[in-house]
Amino acid sequence: MSDIFESNLILQKLPKHLKQFIKPQNYNEYSAIDQAVWRYVMRKNVDFLSKVAHGSYLDGLKQTGISINSIPNMYGMNRILKDIGWAAVAVDGFIPPNAFMEFQAYNVLVIASDIRQLEHIEYTPAPDIIHEGAGHAPIIANPEYAEYLRRFGEIGCKAISSAKDYELYEAVRHLSIIKEAPNSTEEAIVSAEKKVEELQQNMGAPSEMALIRNLHWWTVEYGLIGSIENPKIYGAGLLSSIGESAWCMTDKVKKLPYDINATFKDFDITKPQPQLYVTPNFAHLSLILEEFANTMALRRGGLSGVNKLIASKALGTIELSTGLQISGIFSNVIAYDGKPIYVQTTGKTALSYREKELVGHGTNTHANGFGSPVGKLKGINIAIEDMSPRDLAAYNIYEGNVIILEFEGGISVSGEIITGKRNLQGKIILISFKNCIVKHEENVLFQPDWGVYDMAVGKDIVSAFSGPADYSSFDLITHVPSTQTIHVKKSKQRIALETLYQQVRDYREGKNNTVSRTKVLEELIENHPNDWLLPVELYELSQIDNETELSKKIVKHLESIKRNKPEFGHLIDDGLEIVSKSVKLF
Repeated sequence: MSDIFESNLILQKLPKHLKQFIKPQNYNEYSAIDQAVWRYVMRKNVDFLSKVAHGSYLDGLKQTGISINSIPNMYGMNRILKDIGWAAVAVDGFIPPNAFMEFQAYNVLVIASDIRQLEHIEYTPAPDIIHEGAGHAPIIANPEYAEYLRRFGEIGCKAISSAKDYELYEAVRHLSIIKEAPNSTEEAIVSAEKKVEELQQNMGAPSEMALIRNLHWWTVEYGLIGSIENPKIYGAGLLSSIGESAWCMTDKVKKLPYDINATFKDFDITKPQPQLYVTPNFAHLSLILEEFANTMALRRGGLSGVNKLIASKALGTIELSTGLQISGIFSNVIAYDGKPIYVQTTGKTALSYREKELVGHGTNTHANGFGSPVGKLKGINIAIEDMSPRDLAAYNIYEGNVIILEFEGGISVSGEIITGKRNLQGKIILISFKNCIVKHEENVLFQPDWGVYDMAVGKDIVSAFSGPADYSSFDLITHVPSTQTIHVKKSKQRIALETLYQQVRDYREGKNNTVSRTKVLEELIENHPNDWLLPVELYELSQIDNETELSKKIVKHLESIKRNKPEFGHLIDDGLEIVSKSVKLF
């Protein structure tokens, strides 16, 4: 895997299950049109954002090595990002939310390395290098915000999803891909939009992942900072969208104070946001994050935590009060008096302590699931985990003894104790039996011919979260996205247009001074009459070189485009305004 990206000390710490999402940036595949799109967006954004973005944005552009004139090379970015303790990797569009969050927990910025089409220059629902590189990267140069982002990832990757969440993720990923693909039909796009809309309207009660994703959207992606009356932009979705960055500053977008209520406000990635949330400062973001984390099963555990894992139908972990962690796909829980008294997984399961698998208790040992009582023994005030060696002896809980343990709620475990395991504090965390039978009242949960019975010890479930306790316990190198980003074969006309863009770029950069800008314009008018961006770049060169006649021809051509394609009018006008400002600097 390391042969597709240049590693460094930060990336070396990434676990294998995250590295499977990394792909090479393939910098040479960016065309001169792609470079021109980047340059236009960045010049327009920096000009406008200098007035409305948080001060960390412009400072961060310099610190993170983001160039205005060229798409950033990730390898170059990484050499600069390491100075602020971060790194960047390229991925293919949307990746699963838990993985995205976990990358952040490792101080790694995930960058979708494709770039939007010229036709979608103002906004695309697909993550692209403008959004990630020009939106996210500069702000992480602010230490307080960077720590918020890291902490968000650390908490967010433990959020439990519902079974429908992944279906929605795949539908959104598919929609983002076909909306950006140049050969997509309107029918296909409408169908994909309808699929997303139908899923969004039938999600049921929101999962933890759905709720924390809302917080991510209203802060990391679309956050404002400062006062309600005069907010500044810090969200990457706004920083990277030349349409929405201006739109969000108008009175047409409602500004609300950022608080925990944002958790329950859903969003639509295909439309401009009707309202945004304003945080007074970056520290406030962390306060709200911790407030939400206090509601998560990660910190609350209990019966609701187990039920969330069962509903997710995905790999998850519960942690008992002894620190013992059970990782697997949870399939059943027996409750008594509002508390879980027995938990059951199905399929491969692993037992861990402090995120490290217990020797002899990996998925080979527990290949067919794992079940255990939780709670205190009936009629005994002291829990097993709190018993001293003398207490254990008094209650006949010791190696070689045949015993019946009756738990509150009707769970009984009878058999011969083989051995036990203790944690670092000396608390017993696991007891193994032979010739064991486990019952809930008269219902048999485990019988002797199934082999050795390992009983987890813990009076409470203190935590429940997504994913395994020890990532090495499971084979997680299995992600295969249902849809891949579409790259169509370029037409001869497209290749010819890219050649013209490259000629102009080479001239501007001093690589080829023999390029005739007049001939480029003539070919544009003849063969590519609706292309508006290259004429804007030609106009800039004509202004710098004081070529008055060429300037007039270009302006005439641009006016013709505006008449034929009025939707390009504001883009052309904005481009000419940028040129006017930049030429004055010469």
